[in-house]
Amino acid sequence: MDLDDYRGHSPYSDPGRHGGLLDAVASDIPTVAATARNVIVHYRAGGVELPDDRQDEVNRRWVDRILDTDQSRFPLPLSAERPAVERVAGCCRDHTLLSIAILRQHGIPSRSRVGFASYFVPGWHHDHVVVEYWNGDRWVWADPEVDPAGDWGFDGYDIDPKAGLFDSAARVWSAYRAGTIDPEVYGVSPELPIRGAWFIHDYVLLELAHRQKDELLLWDSLDAMTDDVATADLTLVDEIAALLLAADDGDEAAEKALAGRYASDARLPPGLRVESVSPVSGTVSIVDLRR
Repeated sequence: MDLDDYRGHSPYSDPGRHGGLLDAVASDIPTVAATARNVIVHYRAGGVELPDDRQDEVNRRWVDRILDTDQSRFPLPLSAERPAVERVAGCCRDHTLLSIAILRQHGIPSRSRVGFASYFVPGWHHDHVVVEYWNGDRWVWADPEVDPAGDWGFDGYDIDPKAGLFDSAARVWSAYRAGTIDPEVYGVSPELPIRGAWFIHDYVLLELAHRQKDELLLWDSLDAMTDDVATADLTLVDEIAALLLAADDGDEAAEKALAGRYASDARLPPGLRVESVSPVSGTVSIVDLRR
């Protein structure tokens, strides 16, 4: 994909009938991020307890569905403050998806980046999704979940790719394959067993999907995913990771190769349906992605 491809909406970021709500949001990153935090609350880290009848909110994979839920409670501009307990339950992927939806609505090239963040818990690398947008000169990483009022010690709206604060899944996988990291400190949470080499492997595939504007839920499954790297096609993921890193360095041939691999290998994209396991209820669903 080239720069202009990231100006337009994907089926996931398309606001549908809610386009006017996004038009009304200023396109500067602090405003975009604050809007995402105002509409969405993290289902685990947001300090709220989800009642049973709201658990499925975390599976609102499309921006128009997220905004349907929001507007059913608050038929107001997105700048009007929502109490945290009444915001739409989601996660980092949803904060990022709403942010890139706003940016794309204003014609600003943007995409979601899947990887691992080291700034939430010392010594642990949380799976995470951040915004990457084109500021006119370069691609910039911004974390819409990071409230600048917090004492983070870095600019969450212009994260240095070389600082090790956030690393793409491809970079983490390459480090794992080189033997320079402990994969057991990369995962969902230090308290949960969802971590390790297989998890990093699967996130490379999610990173590719998001780069191709299939902004899947983090608990969606793809055919090339695994729960045991001993049974995985390591060559495939090695090659995808290498192409992702080359594309990040501006290699246009690598960017085209990624698009070609994604289009030609049925194991990589989700297809018409995807299996999804809700992280709240554990319910396994087959979701029809046709809109």
